[in-house]
Parts: sequence; C-alpha cells; structure tokens
Amino acid sequence: MLRRRSHFFVLIDNALSVKAEKEEEQKEEEPTASPFEEYLQTLLQLKTTSADQFDNLEKHTQWGIEFVEKYNKFVKERSEIEINYAKQIRNLSKKYQPKKNSREEEESKFSFCRAFFTTLNELNDYAGQHEVIAENLTSQIFVELTRYLQELKAERKTHFHDGRKAQQYIESSWKQLESCKRRFERDCKEADRAQQYFEKMDADINVTKADVEKARQQAQMRHQMASDSKGDYSSYLQKFNQEQNDHYHTIIPNIFQKLQDMEEKRIERIGACMKTFAEVDRQVLPIVGKCLDGMTTAAESIEPKTDSQQVVESYKSGFEPPSDVEFEDYGQAMKRTVSENSLSNAKEGKEKPAGKSKPKLWPFIKNKNKGSGPEDFSHLPPEQRRKKLQGKIDDLNKDIHKEMDQRDALTKMKDVYIKNPQMGDPTSVDPRLTEIAQSIEKLQAEVQKFEGWLAEVEERMPSKSDSHRRSGLYETQSNIAVSNNCAQDRESPDGSYTEEQNTETQVKANINPTPNPNTIPTTMPDDEEFDDDDEPLATIGTCKALYPFEGHNEGTIAVAEGELLYVIEEDKGDGWTRVRRNQDEEGYVPTSYIEVNLEPNAKGAMTYI
Repeated sequence: MLRRRSHFFVLIDNALSVKAEKEEEQKEEEPTASPFEEYLQTLLQLKTTSADQFDNLEKHTQWGIEFVEKYNKFVKERSEIEINYAKQIRNLSKKYQPKKNSREEEESKFSFCRAFFTTLNELNDYAGQHEVIAENLTSQIFVELTRYLQELKAERKTHFHDGRKAQQYIESSWKQLESCKRRFERDCKEADRAQQYFEKMDADINVTKADVEKARQQAQMRHQMASDSKGDYSSYLQKFNQEQNDHYHTIIPNIFQKLQDMEEKRIERIGACMKTFAEVDRQVLPIVGKCLDGMTTAAESIEPKTDSQQVVESYKSGFEPPSDVEFEDYGQAMKRTVSENSLSNAKEGKEKPAGKSKPKLWPFIKNKNKGSGPEDFSHLPPEQRRKKLQGKIDDLNKDIHKEMDQRDALTKMKDVYIKNPQMGDPTSVDPRLTEIAQSIEKLQAEVQKFEGWLAEVEERMPSKSDSHRRSGLYETQSNIAVSNNCAQDRESPDGSYTEEQNTETQVKANINPTPNPNTIPTTMPDDEEFDDDDEPLATIGTCKALYPFEGHNEGTIAVAEGELLYVIEEDKGDGWTRVRRNQDEEGYVPTSYIEVNLEPNAKGAMTYI
C-alpha cells in the first residue's frame, strides 16, 4: 500500500511539473520589455533621427548648389547682354562715321559737324568699356564660379559618403550586438530548462541513475554555454558603446561641421561674386565719365557764328549788288527817256527801244551750267573762282613736294648703290627718276597755268578801297540809277557769270571773324604797288599787332605782338593792310592780325579788328 501511495504522489508531482512548465512556456511567449530592450528601442529612434538629419542636409546643400548655378547663369546672360550692347553701339557709331569723299572735307569745316564726329568717337570708346565689363564678368565671376561648382559638388559628395558610411557601420554594430544579446538570452533559457529537467529527473525514483547523470551533464553544458554567451555579449557591448560614443560625439559632429563649413564658404563665395559684380561696373565709370566729358566738351565747342561765317565765305561771289531798276515810261511811243544818271550801253553804243530791255537780276538767277564746269572755273563768280584756283594750286604744290621727296629718296638710294654695288644696280632707279622728273614738269606747268588764271581773276576783281566796312550789311553810297547794260555785262547769254570789269560803285561788307594766328591770306598784293610813286604815302591811321607775324614773303613786314604801327593803306579786300614802322620800313601784314584805327578824315574811316 505504501509503495502504491508513493507512486501516486510521483504521478501527481509529474503532472504538476508539466503544468508548471506549460505555464512557464506561456510566460516566455508573452513579450516582456526588459531594460535592455528599452535601451535598444531608444537607440533605434536615435539612429532614425540621425538618418533624417542627413536627408535634410543633403536636400539643403543640393539647393545651395543649384542657387550657385542659377547665379552663374545670370552673370553669363548679363555678360552676353553687355557684348551685344557694345556691338550695337559700335555699329551705330560706324554707321554715322563720315565717308571718305570730298563731302567729308566740307563737313569738317563746321564746328557742329566736328562735334558730332567727336561724339561718335567717344561713343565708340564708350562701347569699348561695355566690352571690358563683359570680359571682366566672364573672367572674374563666371569662369571662377564654374570651377568652384565642380569643387563644391565633389566636396559635398565626399562628406555625405563619409556620413553614410559611418551610419551603416554603427547600424551593423548594433545588429551584431542584438545578435549577441539574443544568443545569450537563448542560452540562459536553455540552461534553466536543463537545470529544471535535471532536478525533476533526480527527484523521480523511477528514473535510473544513468538518466539522472545524463540530465545533470546536460544541465552543466547548458550552464557553460550561457556563461560563454554572457562573456561574448558583455565584451561586444563594451565595444559597441565605445563605437556609439565615437559615432555620436566625434564622427557625426565632424561630418556635420565640415558640411557647415562648406555651406558657409559657399555663401561667402556668392557674396564675394556679388561684390565683384558691382565693382566691375564701378571700375569703368572713370573712363565712361571721360567719354561723356568728351561729348560735353565737343558740344560746348560748337560756334554758331563761326559756322555761319564759313557759309558766307564759301558762297561769297565777289560781285556788287545789282543797280536800281529804272522806271520805264511806256507813255512815250518812240522811245523811253534815258535817265541822266543812267549809263549808256557800252557794247552797242546806242539806245535800245523802250520795252525791249529788262534788267537781269543776276544774283537771283541760277547757273544753267550743270556738271563740274570748265577747268579754269570760269563759270563761278570771281571770289569763288579765286578760291577754287588757289585751292587747285595748293593741291598741285603738294603733289610737287611729294614727287620731289620721292626723287630725293631715289637719288639717295642711287648714291648708296654707287658706293655699294653689291646692294643693287644704280641704273635700276634711272627710269623711275626720269618718270618723276617728267611728272614734276607737268605739275609745274599746271601750276603756272592756274597761277595765270588766278592773276587774271585778281586783276579783274573790283577794287574795294572805296567801300565802307560794315557789320555784314550792304549799303549804297547814293541813289543813282544805273542802266540795265551793267547787269547785262555781268551775265553771259546762257545765264552764267562773267568777269567783265565794271564801273559800278561797289559797297561790300567786311566781315572779320576771329583770326587764327596760324592762318594768313593765301594771296599777296602785287609788288608793283610799291613803285606807283616815289613819294611816301600819307598816314591814314594807326594799328596794334594782335599776333606776331614773321613776314618771310617779299613785300611783307615782320611785326611783334602788341607793336604799334602806322597805317598807310587800308585793306582792299585781299586780306592785307599796308603799314609803316618808320620812314624806311613799311610793308603788308594780314588784316586779321592787327587792330586798325583810321583817322576820322580818312576815306571810309572806321575802327575794326
């Protein structure tokens, strides 16, 4: 009975043990949050936050690079605008530059034309400064920023690569730590189960000693494995804590600091570029100001009176004003009554029937001759013809001087060849010398021909000694009527002007612009005037030299600035006044060089400069 009872108790104990094991297994299956698991959960959240920060920084730095690229593109487009603007300004200046023709010489005489040409040149320099702006923007900003962008992208890539690498390493270490922890936990549970199984076997009287011993050895082995897992887990935990400390206190902060430094350098570089953008414009402002000052100075140099005087000098004819138109009495059937003051017809020597002749107002009749006209310019009025002939003579003399310079150069070359035959054949330049000599002879003949025509014009031009000098207005000395024949003698049948000597009373304005000391009249008075009488001419006034005059030409006299002289013959319209220093020294000086004060009783006396 006793053995049966004990066997029953063993069965009860076994049942209770099985029930306890089941309850324990159910407890193990239920999730319980240990302190270590809570720590791992916090660590996971920290890792997630760190990864999010990297994502935010990556987006921001990428936006910063895109901003630099946008600003660089802005600078490039500004540079292209400056280049196109400079090109358009240069084309505009070139479009309105004077053409290489005779018209350019005519335009250059007027101050407003010269001012406009100066403005065009200054505008061309102004365009050059915009090209400088474009060049500096390209070299100092666009090129530098393009190179910096490449460096910035490479640096950013390196920093984020290091950050991702550190992040991956700490995540890998965390996974290994978690693996060690779970193995240690599993070994501990296995050791506990083995220990409980051994105790149960040891308490069971029906179990053999061999089974008990086997359960004991199994429990000891499980305890040893749990101990080893504990050691591995403890060692790796210390290692992970050190790596985690380095990761969050050293590696990641360093990477973030590098990214911050990179971002600050980028912003600083953008600021420097914006400053350079303004300085590029400021650097050219002084030169641009000089260009504008040049335009202003050119505009202020315009002289309306001088320009209008140029027109007067260009188109001055040298003719007298037409005489009064006389009254024609159509009431007499036979012939018109000739006025006592009218002139007879010098060509026909007889009176013309009334109503047949009409005065021709030659100043208002256009020249019917078209084209360039004859070689001697006989189709022009006397004054214009004289200027054209004098200009032609000056051009021919310039050509003669050029030919003479070539002749002298070839002569020197020939002498060198004669002294040094190895340098060339002396006879090789003879044909050219002959050709030049013939050309000089032809030019000199042309000069003599035009000088003859010029002398003829000056002889036929009316004397101006009896005319009164006025401020640009014509005045008649009397109201004497003259016949129509005078007007007819001054006009050829085809309407062009002739140079017949007339006896009309000529009154002409003497307009004296501000003289240029470097310019003297182109024609000299005839030397024969000195030999008209042996007695010296009477003094008719005094004059003061405004400018020095050297008086190299025959018939002139040298004067010093401020010197006082006696006037013995006033200007006859040729630009020269005859003066006397003493009884033995007298000659001509340019009228524009002196200030004349004529005596009140002198003919046509007045004060002029």
